[in-house]
Amino acid sequence: MSQSVPAMAVTHRLVSSSAGRVHLVEQGSGPLVLLVHGFPESWYSWRHQLPVLAAAGYRAVAVDVRGYGRSSKPADVAAYRMLELVEDNVAVVRALGERTAVIVGHDWGATIAANSALVRPDVFRAVGLLSVPYAPRGGPRPSEIFARMGGAEEFYVSYFQQPGRAEAEIEPDVRGWLAGFYAALSADTMPPADAPDPHFVSTGGTLRDRFPAGRLPAWLSEDDLDVYAAEFERTGMSGALNRYRNVDRDWADLADFDGAPITQPSLFIGGALDASTTWMADAITAYPATLPGLVSSHILDGCGHWIQQERPTQVNDLLTGWLSSLPT
Repeated sequence: MSQSVPAMAVTHRLVSSSAGRVHLVEQGSGPLVLLVHGFPESWYSWRHQLPVLAAAGYRAVAVDVRGYGRSSKPADVAAYRMLELVEDNVAVVRALGERTAVIVGHDWGATIAANSALVRPDVFRAVGLLSVPYAPRGGPRPSEIFARMGGAEEFYVSYFQQPGRAEAEIEPDVRGWLAGFYAALSADTMPPADAPDPHFVSTGGTLRDRFPAGRLPAWLSEDDLDVYAAEFERTGMSGALNRYRNVDRDWADLADFDGAPITQPSLFIGGALDASTTWMADAITAYPATLPGLVSSHILDGCGHWIQQERPTQVNDLLTGWLSSLPT
């Protein structure tokens, strides 16, 4: 499918949520498709999808997740628990005058989308997951699992737990840190397989110690990087990092959904070179039980983590094809 699409108006707006406001960007008309970004991104991560979905006859809406961009940034770490983010998504659907929506997420946004569909099946009639597979709630507390990963090294999720610690690494040079983080997880710039894993921190070190330096991935222009950096330079990083600081709260809050499948029609797209896909290969294998409504699952060869930006044409084709298959 060609990515040449007719120009359509893009609307920015703020809608009310329990945290105060959610900023969203809207394009097109038709059935509502809600797009939820991951870390460390913004609505801008869906810039290649908004016009294509609009041209295909959908009302495409990309949000800034709570703590990002122009959306509200509560001070309380607990305000970033999963159930709060699910309710933000419901508030967006209602504020737009809709009863239901298809929800699509990438990275943390995939987990937020999955839980939105799980907790509120009355609102979210189908769910698309990019990069991070669905894995039902269960097992030990997540913080215990993460603490055991890496042996003598520290897994990045554990590194993010203490408020202020990762902020002290990132905020003195937001633009440089983002460039390195994006490059570390992109197919064309990620470290070789025999290099130290950039998801782990050595004793006394920082994440940035293992980021590649010197060039941006092909999908990220200097102007694109400026957009991301400007938002985090303005807001700081705490709102984004607080999502990681709620993994144990989420585990407790979602106890009633232990092992629960998502039964709505679903889609998964992963990158073959993305650690999220390889680490969670068992979750993908379990899809017949955990995603019984799965329409299709795709692993894109030679693709890294930033899937809808690294491979916009492929992702757009898969998304529009899946959307067209859904019941109206």
